[in-house]
Amino acid sequence: DVASLRDPQTDAERAQNPEWLVTVGVCTHLGCVPIANAGDFNGWFCPCHGSHYDASGRIRKGPAPLNLEVPEYAFLEGDKMLIG
Repeated sequence: DVASLRDPQTDAERAQNPEWLVTVGVCTHLGCVPIANAGDFNGWFCPCHGSHYDASGRIRKGPAPLNLEVPEYAFLEGDKMLIG
């Protein structure tokens, strides 16, 4: 249940297009770089202090206070995306 998460956000709130998830790969605890496809939720795992994120970048376990950041981005024509 998303509402029970520390930083509750649905997939629809985190992604403009359900085929793409755009996040900043920096742990929200102390700025370490998490490992993809790892951890208890098969998403992101930060080996520095043990934060576990799910595949949508939502914090599920450990000391990180927030989900992985979703930067500002826009889909352009064709297969192009503008981030930032």
